[in-house]
Amino acid sequence: MLVHLSLGSNTGDREGFLLSALRSLNARNSVRVVSVSSVYETEPIGYQQQPDFLNLAAAVETELAPLELLDVIQDIESQLGRTPTERWGPRVIDIDIVLWGGLELESERLTIPHRSFRERAFVLEPLLEIAGDAIDPVTGMSIADLAARPTVQGWVRPYRPAPDAGSFV
Repeated sequence: MLVHLSLGSNTGDREGFLLSALRSLNARNSVRVVSVSSVYETEPIGYQQQPDFLNLAAAVETELAPLELLDVIQDIESQLGRTPTERWGPRVIDIDIVLWGGLELESERLTIPHRSFRERAFVLEPLLEIAGDAIDPVTGMSIADLAARPTVQGWVRPYRPAPDAGSFV
């Protein structure tokens, strides 16, 4: 199954944490990174008194179930040093499952599609680069159409071209 992820970091070696997360994902037998967007610098949403983020989107192939992939992601976040902080606060790494094909899922631990991705430029802009034609199963809109709406929040600016595949394999 093709799954689209959003990755972000705003403390320490932001770009290094993003690449480490991609390498860690790709190192799992059950996950293969197939596409990665450019890296974008973005403003924090919610709590504003923190450093700017670096964000990217990645497409991965997996045969895991959604909660199994969430466990893998949370393990990687923990290994990279993420600790619980205030909601929307600074973090070394944040990996969110955004889209899982046409799946809609709501559980205590996970909502797919990601609950607020439709309003966040830091998710939509990188995702547009690698999956502009992907369809949000809730709204029926493409990523390109969602990203073009005037209600999308936050500034996004290019930071670095897409990482070379050799940098995370």
